[in-house]
Amino acid sequence: MKILVTGSAGFVGGYLVEELLNNGHEVVGIDNFSKYGELSKSYDNNPNYRFVQGDVKDTELLKDLISDCDQVVAGAAMIGGISYFHKFAYDLLAENERIIASTFDAAIWAFRNKKLKKINVLSSSMVFENTSIFPTPEGEERRCPPPSSTYGFQKLACEYFAQGAWEQYRLPYTIIRPFNCIGIGERRALSDESIMSGNVKLAMSHVVPDLVQKVLKGQDPLHILGSGNQLRHYTYGGDLARGIRYCIENENAINEDFNISTSKAHTVLELAQIIWKKVYGDSKPFRYVSDEPFPYDVQKRSPDVSKAKRLLNFEAKVTLEDALDEIIPWIKKQIELGKI
Repeated sequence: MKILVTGSAGFVGGYLVEELLNNGHEVVGIDNFSKYGELSKSYDNNPNYRFVQGDVKDTELLKDLISDCDQVVAGAAMIGGISYFHKFAYDLLAENERIIASTFDAAIWAFRNKKLKKINVLSSSMVFENTSIFPTPEGEERRCPPPSSTYGFQKLACEYFAQGAWEQYRLPYTIIRPFNCIGIGERRALSDESIMSGNVKLAMSHVVPDLVQKVLKGQDPLHILGSGNQLRHYTYGGDLARGIRYCIENENAINEDFNISTSKAHTVLELAQIIWKKVYGDSKPFRYVSDEPFPYDVQKRSPDVSKAKRLLNFEAKVTLEDALDEIIPWIKKQIELGKI
């Protein structure tokens, strides 16, 4: 199958392109390097991979790239961690709306005039930002109050794009909701500004790279945003990429939505303790203090993953502990290179 991946140089995109290539697919990637700057990937010279540096908002360029593709993964978006989506509250809404509209315009054209079969939309667990139902099943995003953050609201709008394109043009779709993707490759974004967290200055992004950085830099006590009781499902990037591939390959995914996540939950405090122990072993007692959280600090994200198991036979396999064994040395190296 030939697949267009928008945002292919991003954090999730990197895992996804590799997963697709390793499973016999041909991939066309497009990215404008707006988040991290120019990057090289291990698969850049793979004969089944073609990369185009460009802007997804250029619909005519997208039409050219999508014209001989079987499916498209709409992954391009402005995306970042907790400080990012507070800082860029308007841009996350306006720019991401332009990106998704261009992607759907090209996909609808290719579906009607070429060979495109389906669009796969990368949504977000943030569509469940205001739910009180746990574990949260697919469909709850239409019953619970809409997201409070512009990021979550726009991701929900992406899901309505899929609904509209199906109702008007019969373009098949799959909606994919990742939960707290973790892994290597999450560098400092070009737009990130460093702020102090205790005695460590860093670009506050996502909780795993932030806590690993602070522990590796010797912060003691460790500064945690909020109480540490926030519940998350930390899903390894390789598992997430496999789940997306299943959504692409499996006909059971047509016109369906899926929570793609590990079933295992951890609090932020549990995560911090695991990282601390992996760095210090039993040589140093764990200590922490709580800092004032950001306004949109969701207290609990806990998905129902039974639909992905039932229809796709997907289950995440990599534990948080195993993922950290890969992530911690990678971040240590990035600190040494000054890239994070």
